[in-house]
Amino acid sequence: MTSSGLFIYRRLASPLHSARASVGACWVLALTAAAVLLYNPLALLALLAAVLAAAVGAGVGRELAGALRTIAFVALPIVLVNVLVSRQGLTVFARLGDLGPFGQGDLTVEALAYGADIALKVSVVILLATLGSLAVDPDELLRGFRRLSFRSALTVSLALRMIPLLAADARCLGEAQRTRLHPPSHRARARVALLAAIVASSLDRAMDVAATLEVRGFASGSRAPRVRRPLSRHDLAFTSSAAAVLVLAIAGRLSGALSFDAYPLLAMRAGTGTILLCAALAAAALLPFGNRRGVEQ
Repeated sequence: MTSSGLFIYRRLASPLHSARASVGACWVLALTAAAVLLYNPLALLALLAAVLAAAVGAGVGRELAGALRTIAFVALPIVLVNVLVSRQGLTVFARLGDLGPFGQGDLTVEALAYGADIALKVSVVILLATLGSLAVDPDELLRGFRRLSFRSALTVSLALRMIPLLAADARCLGEAQRTRLHPPSHRARARVALLAAIVASSLDRAMDVAATLEVRGFASGSRAPRVRRPLSRHDLAFTSSAAAVLVLAIAGRLSGALSFDAYPLLAMRAGTGTILLCAALAAAALLPFGNRRGVEQ
């Protein structure tokens, strides 16, 4: 994570970094699919614990801890809005009276629980996206698309490289602007001027990059040849982990072992089988991090 607050990939010595980018991306997507598919809070907590432990195993625990502060600003409004808007629950814990066009302001336990469950689901998905951006090499991932569309892959790769530069420009321009004293009435005008300067800088950089690429002959770029690389032990481990997580999530959803219903009354499976299935879900996600042989810096 850079000083600008962006989550940028950095090569580290961890099993997830050692796996090829396509395998790491599939592993992240498998855990994301499990988080979207499941509603049982125990299963979501198991996935949350697995993601945090995976971040520590990948060496990006501090960066993911920083993302938790941002998630708090997203999760809290989800809970509040659902409690205020939902009218499907039966267990009322507070009455706000008549809210006009919004009806009776009856706040229910079920709405609170469902809002917290959705906030937990969104938090897991955001953390997984953050982990993917920190531990999956975007350049290697885009190289896999060169055979399909060379120019598109190059454009996306350059755009990703430009993001930290534009963030640094914005930070420097903002610091320079804060050294000048502006009355409160001119703050909006100063922000517009800052945005215009950033846009102008991005256009200048784009023109310079386009000219450089044209000189080097990228305009006539051909389809890249296929490079075959044998699967490593980390590739196999994360592929197996992704498949196991998906199988467990689908089995738990279809069998009802991980069922959760908030309305009209709370109903959640929390027996021994559910707890064991949640533990298996977390173990399947973390199993590849136990093998650190062949980890490369």
